Amino acid sequence: MTRSDGTPTNAVYGFTQMVLKIVEETKADHIAVIFDHARKTFRNDIFQDYKAHRPPPPDDLIPQFDMVREATRAMNVAAVEMAGYEADDLIATYSKQASERNAEVVIVSTDKDLMQLVTGKIKMYDAVKNTFIDADKVVEKFGVGSEKVIDVQALAGDSADNVPGVQGIGIKTAASLINEFGSLEEVLTNANKIKQKKRSESLVEQAELARISKQLVTLKQDVPVEVKIEEFKFNGVDYDKFHSFLEKQEFRSLISRMSGKLNKTDEEIKNRVSQKSKGDSIKNLSPDFQIDRKAYKLIQNVSDLEKLISECYNNGYLAVDTETTSLNPFAAELVGISICSENVSAVYVPISHKTCTAQTDLLLDKTDTKDGEWLLEKGQIEIDTALNLLKPILEDSSILKVGHNIKYDIEVLSQYGIKVTPTDDTMILSYVLEGGKHRHGLDELSQLYLDHTTIKFKEVTGTGKSKITFDKVPIIDALEYAAEDADITDRLFRILKPRLYCDRMVAVYEKLERPLIQILKNMEECGVKLDTHRLLILSEDFSKRLVELETQIFKLAGKSFNVGSPKQLGEILFEEMKLPGGKKGKSGSYGTGSEILEDLILQGHEFPKVILDWRQLAKLKSTYTDSLLNQVNPKTGRVHTNYGQAIASTGRLSSTEPNLQNIPIRTDEGRKIRQAFIPSEENFILSADYSQIELRLLAHVADIKALKEAFEANIDVHSLTASQVFGTPVEDIDNDMRRKAKAINFGIIYGISAFGLAKQLNIPRSEAAEYINAYFSKYPGIKNYMETTIQSAKERGYVETLYGRKCFVPGILDKNAATRNFMERAAINAPIQGGAADIIKLAMIRMPEELERANLNAKMLLQVHDELIFDVPKAELDVTSSLIKKTMETVCHLSVPLIVDIGHGENWDEAH
Repeated sequence: MTRSDGTPTNAVYGFTQMVLKIVEETKADHIAVIFDHARKTFRNDIFQDYKAHRPPPPDDLIPQFDMVREATRAMNVAAVEMAGYEADDLIATYSKQASERNAEVVIVSTDKDLMQLVTGKIKMYDAVKNTFIDADKVVEKFGVGSEKVIDVQALAGDSADNVPGVQGIGIKTAASLINEFGSLEEVLTNANKIKQKKRSESLVEQAELARISKQLVTLKQDVPVEVKIEEFKFNGVDYDKFHSFLEKQEFRSLISRMSGKLNKTDEEIKNRVSQKSKGDSIKNLSPDFQIDRKAYKLIQNVSDLEKLISECYNNGYLAVDTETTSLNPFAAELVGISICSENVSAVYVPISHKTCTAQTDLLLDKTDTKDGEWLLEKGQIEIDTALNLLKPILEDSSILKVGHNIKYDIEVLSQYGIKVTPTDDTMILSYVLEGGKHRHGLDELSQLYLDHTTIKFKEVTGTGKSKITFDKVPIIDALEYAAEDADITDRLFRILKPRLYCDRMVAVYEKLERPLIQILKNMEECGVKLDTHRLLILSEDFSKRLVELETQIFKLAGKSFNVGSPKQLGEILFEEMKLPGGKKGKSGSYGTGSEILEDLILQGHEFPKVILDWRQLAKLKSTYTDSLLNQVNPKTGRVHTNYGQAIASTGRLSSTEPNLQNIPIRTDEGRKIRQAFIPSEENFILSADYSQIELRLLAHVADIKALKEAFEANIDVHSLTASQVFGTPVEDIDNDMRRKAKAINFGIIYGISAFGLAKQLNIPRSEAAEYINAYFSKYPGIKNYMETTIQSAKERGYVETLYGRKCFVPGILDKNAATRNFMERAAINAPIQGGAADIIKLAMIRMPEELERANLNAKMLLQVHDELIFDVPKAELDVTSSLIKKTMETVCHLSVPLIVDIGHGENWDEAH
């Protein structure tokens, strides 16, 4: 955890959480937190090496020491320390003073050194385990009562504090000796009488060390304290003062917990923000952060469901979550729906839970006879009845539906004929607000904002061989898990939506991300058609070529081995073939990653090149030709990818199950895979690809006159750069010079170093450095943009795209140079890559409206980086191509023209 300025805050956060919990729950009227002032104390005068072996504190902990003290005072709690004494001495002194006044004392600690203080009036408290440490627990730990703990410690010593003790004597032996002889002095006096010769000799020889050790472990109870105990009077947390501290540290979850405890002025501000957020219908929502799962209810009859729907209509919104049998929305069966709304405890509406005849007789109609055992469980509304009742409110444009990753829920419900609209999404809200600072799953956000640990899916479905689908979870077991999802979503919505206004992120959410949810849902639902026959042939061809490559590999290696085993490959490369550069990792195996193999290839070795060819082909076969065949939906005959909208820190979409964004485009194998993506009958596949959009954005945001003029005049920008860098007229630039210039142009966007460019172009590092220096001398505006962007990122902790999206760079102030340099490169690239992502999202949002307005029937199928793929009727090709090109080129107005390359064909490869 770090603040946006790079200051680490993990220790402060943990400390603040713990202390806040204690001071809010305790009935104590006097509270203090005691700190060590410095390492050197009076004990170092007694024994110079006391605590000498302690390592220095970690670098990221040092700046947090003062912040922890600040946190204590912000909670209205006394923070006390005193030079020359350890915190334990002050605790001992104050504990004695309080107990002498007949007060009950609780020391919040598990430090064994403090156990010598435990008496009838003084206890210790383990805040982690929520248990008290009393006299019995002390005996359990040390084998003696608290009054003899120091004698045991004196004999046993303490390696952590470098307290010597007596060699060879541990806690158990020390306790046995003290119980036998009564005290340390009696043990030392009678040392010669001890039967174990070695132990007896140690006690005689190290008697003085034992006495010194006793002085070291004995806590002083008479420190001349400067702060009087009366000053520990606790009058409750000053929440407004505390709130300021939390804001400074950017502790969002703790701020959320404080929302109901701020003064009236703060509440009025929050209400005004909330009113802007969603209008009068939900302006007064204020989360109750005390989550009570026992308040969740089952809806098991029509009248209760009708009453719930009526209440949601009155509130104007509802949080909704679906429970299903699969993560694939187009293969999933609906099992139940959970709902939460204002003044409505979260509920779960089960509709298709099943039970086994061998387990219970609570049966209804038989629906699944696969094994002749699974039947519908009683206590559920019939699925058609439930959906018919819910359909009007889920489709009502005046009622807001809030979900977490709601795209999944609306895709599932769409399979049942329900078109859910309008929607809000707490996952996307979190993503817009805090991007790459953390993940945006419901579990993570619940912990972060609500300090609440959710029930995990595996806790109700099991794992491994015993795992069941959700429809086989008993209704009573499903209730809390399912209802909690809607409850947490509702609470997160009331926290996150108002923040859009405070953080000035309304436009990014409302214009880019929220409308994109429905667009992506339609694209995923449509899917893309595959030529499965072509894929089968291709898979067989890949299998034959893999066998051929393996034969070649075994011949070069002089033996057969498991090519897919990094361990075996490493031994072949660096032990048997004696190739240079072999390094073993922690596992004891040699590294054989692609970078290592590429270095060996550059040195002229053939064997690693064949290995890389084998790996790439094997990956294409497993990831695409084989996997795609298994991912064709049997109901639609199409493949339906899933677009991740809240993953990349720059705003780019990701594609999974299957990933259709990483099919290689420059290799024959990749092109063959793309040939399997085909249009519907009587249609073409159409590709619309932004040309050099990131370079155009760079020219715009860095205001590079030469580049802007080149784009305006439609001059080849790579040839222009080659001319500028190599000092050669544009007409004399050859392919090799253009290739190098292209690597520089795109490398600069990603903050490439001389080392990186040298490796990419296979040239000396000094030559690469000359190219980069020449580039910056010809385009000084780019260098200025990079330096300005990095400085701004260091000050704010993020950079922004043209449309105001915040791309966070949390490690940009890291003490580790590699981490810091990586984040500096990310800061340079994020506004460019993020800006390109924003532009294509705008085009995607605008496209369906333009096609519908023109009465055209093209469907948007895929988004792959800067490219959009469409399924277009052949009869409408020309007019559709023109409309798509115009829409994409005019969706954003830069100081350079946006150009879209259009292609079409009988498959994706032909179109591209």
